Amino acid sequence: MTIKTGDRFPATMVTLVTADGTRTVETSEFLAGRLVVLFAVPGAFTPTCSEKHLPGYIAHADQFAARGVDEVVCLAVNDPFVMKAWAKTSGAEGKLTMLADGSGLLTKALGLELDLVARGLGVRAERFAMIVEDGVVTMLAVEPPGGFGVSAAEAVLEKLPAKP
Repeated sequence: MTIKTGDRFPATMVTLVTADGTRTVETSEFLAGRLVVLFAVPGAFTPTCSEKHLPGYIAHADQFAARGVDEVVCLAVNDPFVMKAWAKTSGAEGKLTMLADGSGLLTKALGLELDLVARGLGVRAERFAMIVEDGVVTMLAVEPPGGFGVSAAEAVLEKLPAKP
C-alpha cells in the first residue's frame, strides 16, 4: 500500500550519511518534532538525479532552512558508501543528509518501489518528494514515469509556508 498525505511515516531503521559520517537511526526518532523534506531518486550518479534533482535541493538548501525545514534528506536505494561518494562529488555534503536505503526496505514500506529489473537496475525508489511534520506526511508528490517536476526543489518550496 502506498503512503499518502496524512499517513504516519513508517517506523523502520535507516542509515543516514552526513558530513560527520554515517549513523543508523529509527525513523520515528529522527522525525519526531521536526519538519523534514525527503526526496527520493531512482539512483545515485544517474543522469536526471545527478544533473537536475539533487542539484536543485543543494542550490535551495538555505531557502529550505529559511522556511523552517530542519533537514533535507535525499533517499536512494544505494549503499552508504555510494551515497557518501555522491554527496562529496555533488557538493551535497554539509548541505543535505543522504539516506542510504541499500536493501530498499524503507522504499518498500512507503510503497514507492520502482521495478527496473528488466533494465538490469533492480528495484529502486520512485522519484518523489514529501514533507514530513513530526512524523506525519503533509505533502507527497510522486512523479509520473519518466517525469521530473512535481518533486523538484522549487515545487516543494512552493508547498512550504513562508516563515514570518
